[in-house]
Amino acid sequence: MQVSPSLLAADFGRLDSEIDMLNSSQADMVHLDVMDGVFVPNISFGFPVLNAVGRRSEKPLDVHLMIVEPQKYISKVRDCGAAIMNVHQEACVHLDRTINEIKQAGMKAAVTLNPSTPVAMLEDVIGELDMVLLMSVNPGFGGQKFIMNTLQKVKRLRDLIEASGSHAKIEVDGGVNEHTGRLLAEAGADILVAGSYVFAAENPHEAISRLRNL
Repeated sequence: MQVSPSLLAADFGRLDSEIDMLNSSQADMVHLDVMDGVFVPNISFGFPVLNAVGRRSEKPLDVHLMIVEPQKYISKVRDCGAAIMNVHQEACVHLDRTINEIKQAGMKAAVTLNPSTPVAMLEDVIGELDMVLLMSVNPGFGGQKFIMNTLQKVKRLRDLIEASGSHAKIEVDGGVNEHTGRLLAEAGADILVAGSYVFAAENPHEAISRLRNL
């Protein structure tokens, strides 16, 4: 299991130390949630923070844009050092075009589905994707309760990936801890995004290690 700790749950008063902690951990990447207050009911951080994290992080950046018109920012996401650019299916009118532009910019392309969006919405693009992120909470806030239906959704997505011959990885974000992480691993998830479980832990390194060993 791979782990992508969500920086949204970090202490932004000591962000450099938090990133250094991740650099020395077994984390596979760093998850960055960009919120605009329009697509989701909250505002997080923008490109000045992304650029600062990119300069200090030794882990690949997994950038998740919870914003309207994410296609406008492909070059800026690339320039901050992102390895993966993740856009919401619900925010992209021309999803196929956006996926291809992300890949042309040199990043891996990922698409996120909200809890109410069916996996079937990706049938015609799954072969182009490097990763699919399933939200296991409604996006916009950290610390929410895990939606149990996500387990069945992971299984449906795994079936779609295997039937299509896609190599896309399955990532899950929201309410992830050791218990829900184990259930997700059994359902077929590849990558766990964890915020509070990591950054609120007494020993974040051990928390990350526990998830990786599921």
